[in-house]
Amino acid sequence: MPTYDYRCQACGHTFELFQSMSEAVKRKCPKCSANKLERLIGMGAGILFKGGGFYQTDYRSDAYKKSQAADKQASVPAPEAKPTSEPKPKAEPKKGASKASPKATKNKPSKG
Repeated sequence: MPTYDYRCQACGHTFELFQSMSEAVKRKCPKCSANKLERLIGMGAGILFKGGGFYQTDYRSDAYKKSQAADKQASVPAPEAKPTSEPKPKAEPKKGASKASPKATKNKPSKG
């Protein structure tokens, strides 16, 4: 139920009244008993939500919470495999293969 502000036009008395929205507007001043009350347009009441969150955290379904946990686990990188202490053997070149680079074996054009 909202709180309404009232002001008497006869005596200037202002006050707040807690009443239902469907209840009729008051006309009689409680101070001077004149029928000159007017209901003022108020700022309204602010609603303060305190805490970590409301809809986003409090009312989620169990299915949503499970899928969120699965996504969180999938996004965590897996630990890298530790290298073994034994070095891998190097590949030996094939027999008959030349050790010279391909650039060195090309024929250079002769100057003429």
